[in-house]
Amino acid sequence: MKVSIMIIINKLITKICKLFGKNGSVYPGYIIYDVLRQKKILEKIKYPKYVIAVTGSSGKGSTTDLINHILTDNGYDVCYNKNGSNGVLAATTLILNNCNIKGEFKHQVLLLECDERHLKLIFGKNKMTHLVVTNVTRDQPARNGDPDIVFQDIIKAIGDDTKLIINADDPLVNRLSYLFKNDCITYGVGKTSDSYLKSSIEAVDYAYCPRCHAKLDYLYYHYGHIGNYICPNKDFRRGDVMYEVKDVDFLKHRIKINDEDIYLNKDVLYAVYYTVSAYALCNYIGVSKEDLKKAINGDKLSSKRGKVRELDGRKLTMLETKNENNLSYYQSLRFIKNQTGKKTIILGFDNVSRRYQFNDLSWLWDVEFELLNDKTIDKIFIIGRFRYDVLTRLSFANIDNNKLILIDDLNELIKRVKQDSVGDIYTMVCFDMTANILKLIEDDENEKN
Repeated sequence: MKVSIMIIINKLITKICKLFGKNGSVYPGYIIYDVLRQKKILEKIKYPKYVIAVTGSSGKGSTTDLINHILTDNGYDVCYNKNGSNGVLAATTLILNNCNIKGEFKHQVLLLECDERHLKLIFGKNKMTHLVVTNVTRDQPARNGDPDIVFQDIIKAIGDDTKLIINADDPLVNRLSYLFKNDCITYGVGKTSDSYLKSSIEAVDYAYCPRCHAKLDYLYYHYGHIGNYICPNKDFRRGDVMYEVKDVDFLKHRIKINDEDIYLNKDVLYAVYYTVSAYALCNYIGVSKEDLKKAINGDKLSSKRGKVRELDGRKLTMLETKNENNLSYYQSLRFIKNQTGKKTIILGFDNVSRRYQFNDLSWLWDVEFELLNDKTIDKIFIIGRFRYDVLTRLSFANIDNNKLILIDDLNELIKRVKQDSVGDIYTMVCFDMTANILKLIEDDENEKN
């Protein structure tokens, strides 16, 4: 009876939110979970055959989108959090809204992008049928502290029957392969032209064998502590994986997964990882290789990040870079550095986090902004509420001060970029600032028309 009442309340509040023009993805769950204190309500739901969670410090949103695309393309009835709200309040809202009055989930597949720390709050111990773990790196340090704290929270949500699909290139994540006796599907990326033999990052998140604590030897790195490693005492290794990417060709947007030719919808390394993780999960639950290729290669899913536009005939690439995550920034920096020709960069943010109010900026010093000390970079426009903090960090990267331009009035950004810089344009900003820049570009286009 209580479950039925909570479902009715949740749906009613969602409708009221919509009437007032609000998204309503979190507030109904807040009423149920916090105000009415029904913190165990999700444990009382009758779930479908497939309950798939995707978690990790980065890449979980894109992975979830691609899994949904593949499964939907192959006739599965999927319900997932498309808007990206991934905490327990959003999950409560979504799940209750998609149940009938008896508490039975109405779709064949529940697919959720889940915050790593909220995973145990959403599913308890024995609800997930499949868990995809993308990576665990230093992320939101003011909230999460050490990556091992996040890892321990993920462990608390894994039930006896949860099937694990894990990124074996991450040694912290790969610990799951021996900590649990569950079915464990491993994936990874072989050596690419961008792989390197020695880490260029001073503070590596995970460097030691979890069994004997000897320092891991790396055959190669992809970024951070992600790569192919082995314990010198042979106690722990990346080893062979069940789904491995080889022959990465960013120019042709192609990779090979276990010798199958697969389309890549974005020419960056993180796209390789979300493609192989989605491929592994979907193949494991029964989608054939032929149907996988049809969904990925034929019915192509456009990348929701890294949108490409034009500004006065100049190519403009929008890289949404995750604040408080130095490796997210590193991949964006590396992508920009690898592009040819002159470049202009727009960098900055208004909010450190959308989850909490305190504004810790220590993570800026973990980001390897020294990569921007490059002759191909013409100008760097620094925007947002924390522009002076970003400017201070860049000044320590020995970048020519003549290249650094502070924008105090965001409305002046487009005009200044057009008149004071040359080359292709790259925005390297967080989610909220992307929307602001898009609005400025649209206003500029409307003025010309």
